[in-house]
Amino acid sequence: MIKNLNHIGIAVANLEKAIEAFKKIFQVELFHIESVESQGVKIASFRVGEVLIELTAPLSTDSPIAKFIEKRGEGIHHLAFEVDDVENELNRLKQEGISVVNEQPTEGAHQMRIAFLHPKSTNSVLIELCQKIL
Repeated sequence: MIKNLNHIGIAVANLEKAIEAFKKIFQVELFHIESVESQGVKIASFRVGEVLIELTAPLSTDSPIAKFIEKRGEGIHHLAFEVDDVENELNRLKQEGISVVNEQPTEGAHQMRIAFLHPKSTNSVLIELCQKIL
């Protein structure tokens, strides 16, 4: 079951530059910074109310985020929704005819298991399902 919006992922080419801009916009100093090698990204995230804003930069030129930026430019990349059980949600959604990017959950930032739904099934919005690892 989808519980709530967990974070908004924003693709950025230069993480340090983006951090400086978002510090000014939201008047925040506390950023969680983490590299997620399995996704080919380095993230900086901060909380606005109940939602995380996740600045996501590529670790290499062949990472999915680098390809996204090259094709579409910087900007909103995905919406991430927290679920109780990411595997069950993937199976449920596949049975409903929703296409998925990940057949199986993988490791994400913030000690989460994650999987993406394919934008062709979600009106061109990349949706991430995420589950906290206990």
